[in-house]
Amino acid sequence: MPQTAAEIAARVGAQVEGDGSLVVTGVSSPENAGPEELIYVESARHLERAARSQARCVLLPEGLALAGRTLLRTAEPKLAFSKAAALLHAAAPIAEGVHPTAVIAPSVKLGAGVGVGPYVVIEEDVEVGAGTQLGAHCFVGRGVRIGAGCRLYPRVTLYPGARLGANVIVHSGAVIGSDGFGYVFGEGRQWKFPQLGGVEIGDDVEIGSNTSIDRGALEITRIGAGTKIDNLVQIAHNVSIGEHSIIAAQTGISGSSRIGKRVIIGGQVGIADSCHIRDGATLGAQAGIPTGKTIPAGETVWGTPARPLAKFKQQYAWFARLPELGERVKKLEQEAKD
Repeated sequence: MPQTAAEIAARVGAQVEGDGSLVVTGVSSPENAGPEELIYVESARHLERAARSQARCVLLPEGLALAGRTLLRTAEPKLAFSKAAALLHAAAPIAEGVHPTAVIAPSVKLGAGVGVGPYVVIEEDVEVGAGTQLGAHCFVGRGVRIGAGCRLYPRVTLYPGARLGANVIVHSGAVIGSDGFGYVFGEGRQWKFPQLGGVEIGDDVEIGSNTSIDRGALEITRIGAGTKIDNLVQIAHNVSIGEHSIIAAQTGISGSSRIGKRVIIGGQVGIADSCHIRDGATLGAQAGIPTGKTIPAGETVWGTPARPLAKFKQQYAWFARLPELGERVKKLEQEAKD
């Protein structure tokens, strides 16, 4: 939806320098922007790109200048740019109204303005909050609770009893509430340990496509408000994740591990069972966290087994020199024999 520069500034907390009546229709990168699209500059090294751009409206921090443009001054241009994008590019509806092919049990309670797409199945005793949209072929199991303003893209599966807060986004193919992977060996075979707990997703969580979040065994699997989970992530039973954490693609979190608030987990990280990742920690891509390991608050770790980043860099530097050191050892051994 088009906005004037002044309207955008008011919504994102910026100060206008130049023509506040300039109409902005969207956002873009400097290289691809048209005259009516908004771009942003975070530092002086990006000024040249912005100067070559056709964009007439630029988000810019204090201390930088760009002639001939309408400037929106803000301390955090990238954050303001994200907010402006939400204003200018409203998400298209996933579903509007209730499609005639949807199968909805008589006891289901749909809030005002709920959209239900083609071939959606909603079982008994489900409650869906106002304005939530369920895309085609979604399955919502018995007793599920979904808050207001959620967006479930096509083919999302919610097992019975799952709980979603408000404004949750779940992308296609995600499965929430499936059984955890728990077995006990006895009498010559594997016996399934009961998976009778639940799963609770907090407000403003986003879950990527083909991600799986298991229900608790006898407890609750919990995802804290504001946490963002990428595609192809596995979260096992009884895991708890704090608020505003970030989990990148192909990460696996084993059962009963605890992830704190504002934790950053890189791609393909493996977290074994019963680990504790404290608030503000960062796990580098492909890090491996052994069973029962605790990562202190605010620490950055990398490698397998994971170790503090400074230690990893030191060890990796020596590892890279192993061929050279090996040749030197061989030479010294030969000299000793001679």
